[in-house]
Amino acid sequence: MPLQRPFRFGVNMFVPGSRGEWSAKCRRAEELGFDVVGVADHLGFPAPFPAMVLAAEKTERVRLTTFVLNTPFYHPALLARDVASTDQFIDGRMELGLGAGYVKAEFDTAEIPFLSGGKRVEQLERTVTTLRSLFGDATYQPRPAQPSGPPLLIAGWGDRLLRLAAAHADIIAFPGGWASPTGEEIHLAGIAQMEERIAYVRGLLGDRADAVELNILVQQVIPPAERSAIPDRFAPLPPDAADRPEELPSVLIGTAAEMAQQLKERRERYGFTYFTVMEYNMENFAPVIAALR
Repeated sequence: MPLQRPFRFGVNMFVPGSRGEWSAKCRRAEELGFDVVGVADHLGFPAPFPAMVLAAEKTERVRLTTFVLNTPFYHPALLARDVASTDQFIDGRMELGLGAGYVKAEFDTAEIPFLSGGKRVEQLERTVTTLRSLFGDATYQPRPAQPSGPPLLIAGWGDRLLRLAAAHADIIAFPGGWASPTGEEIHLAGIAQMEERIAYVRGLLGDRADAVELNILVQQVIPPAERSAIPDRFAPLPPDAADRPEELPSVLIGTAAEMAQQLKERRERYGFTYFTVMEYNMENFAPVIAALR
């Protein structure tokens, strides 16, 4: 088992609103003890880079991340400019989250070809190598505030993407399952499936295992009163979690103390130390943070 890191907690923001509403939400996340505020990248949601700059104006401590960019939407050289400028403007508090994109309908709306999964991973790899090359060039302008650019998070589930993440990422993020071919459904991973993915990544990381942080996107935070609704909400449950849904890697169930214990167990079992919840679970999750601090 790699070196055990302290916990980090993130919240992924995506609900549109006014400048004042957005600012208030980001301040509230910082007040509740979150370490990272993320901005999702989907059509119909706020644009990530201006949202991050505004969040930085209204907060003092939290780091800010794209969680995660639909990388095929962006030309690598133009993305490098936006990343470097944003990192400058938020005083080096940026983390850069990248993914291969998975919602076909969004590609169709943007009139961008929805290529095969393998081709989208190739696009992601070209972007990663371009960013690393540009940020490693001392003459490149604009310069990011962080000398080699923001820490890189790569999110995904499949073999090809995880091979890329193991080679390049500072943070590897697991969505807690895999998407259907069109991205319209997410199938939650069970215990054995998550253990297999973690073992696969560990084997790829080798000597880098202690240097790479593992993140999981928590799909739901469920209080005790809603426990009986779990089978309907997540049907079908993975077979190895059908009788113990509280062990689903990407779901938290119970009181704040019970959820805190579940996170400790997932740190021990899988090596996850960085947990991100959705905006709609921000308040529900805050007592868990308090229980672990």
